Amino acid sequence: MRVLIITYYWPPAGGSGVQRWLKFVKYLRDFEIEPIVYTVENPKYPILDESLQKDIPKGVEVLKQPIFEPNNLLSFFGNKKTESAGFLNPNPSFFGKLLQYIRANYFIPDARKFWINPSVNYLKSYISNNNIDSIITTGPPHSMHLIGLKLKQQLGVKWIADFRDPWTEIDYFHQLPLSKKTINKHHFLEQEVLLNADKVLVVGSTMNKNYTKFNNNVVTITNGFDGEIITSETKLDSKFTITHIGLMNADRNPKMLWNVLTEIISENKDFSEDFILKLIGKVDSSVIEEIATNKLNKNVEIIDYVSHNNVIEFQKKSQVLLLLLNNVPSAKGIITGKIFEYLMVNRPILAVAPLDGDLAEILNKINAGKVISFEDKVSLKSTILEMYSKYKQGNLRIDSKNVEQFHRKELTKKLAEIIKNTVMSVKAEIN
Repeated sequence: MRVLIITYYWPPAGGSGVQRWLKFVKYLRDFEIEPIVYTVENPKYPILDESLQKDIPKGVEVLKQPIFEPNNLLSFFGNKKTESAGFLNPNPSFFGKLLQYIRANYFIPDARKFWINPSVNYLKSYISNNNIDSIITTGPPHSMHLIGLKLKQQLGVKWIADFRDPWTEIDYFHQLPLSKKTINKHHFLEQEVLLNADKVLVVGSTMNKNYTKFNNNVVTITNGFDGEIITSETKLDSKFTITHIGLMNADRNPKMLWNVLTEIISENKDFSEDFILKLIGKVDSSVIEEIATNKLNKNVEIIDYVSHNNVIEFQKKSQVLLLLLNNVPSAKGIITGKIFEYLMVNRPILAVAPLDGDLAEILNKINAGKVISFEDKVSLKSTILEMYSKYKQGNLRIDSKNVEQFHRKELTKKLAEIIKNTVMSVKAEIN
């Protein structure tokens, strides 16, 4: 069975966007499915990680076509903040505001829209001549889904739409300077994708519930980890390290955490000497300013982006792993990819997130850590002190259960069943 995967993110892209389908492709052959990848020839990825190339299975066909990205022009004019929606400039200049408005209202659904028609023209011929059983599109960017929509409409090919993040419910959607007409256009396109896809894949229960309103064939396949679960004792950091991996933007700036840490440090000399907070990845200037305001610089270590392999090493050694969700209206449905990488190394997780959200559901189900709500300063302080006390006693650990269900190979097994069922349904219709 041959499946064509349409994705913008592919090695050497780094970051979370590439992981999901790189790992699916890695294991699909184990379940008698041959993946073919269609991606961009000349992308402008904000993060590169050459080490991920090794996960591409030998002999997998990767089709590439050039793309025109207007973001290149915007960055030429000095609007580098627009390159990643997670780093939208909260205080842009007049010119910056104008560029943000143009990007938000003229590049719908996103700045990769100019790749849609050339891709459809190229793939129509390829699909017709190469016995493709189904196609899969993965977004964001959601222009990938519009490629799938047009191929579905023109060829009748079986189509699975995978949402790594929601479309109009994504955490930064409310920050974009969108006109009412543009908002309506986004909702219309999102619903067109949902109504026409044969199957819809999502990463969490909140998205599943929201999308089931438009499609009865919505299936949840979470993200996961790839590697052996670390059960043996590993050499931990000698300091009481709390480590955060990944993007920390303005929405994820945990002011409550900075206040709590400042209080504990001022009240507990031993904690002040033992404690190190490691921030690994891109950190917004507002976060750095908040750390300085709270006089936490001597206890904070900021490390720029490192390769995926090195990230695992940091996680293995850390006493506690920190997980911060964006304090936005859609927070209940956010499940960051890093949570599953955290699970693999079997260290206590401290999360600041909605108590009734998808993330809390996962952590509580497998007993992997503690979730604190955005405004609960008392619980956050007591939890950190409790973890520190266990660290001093030498027994800071967790006893997670059924973590194996989130291994990438197990998740790919579920995906393979969905692909086969989708393809077999069309064959049954023909017969």
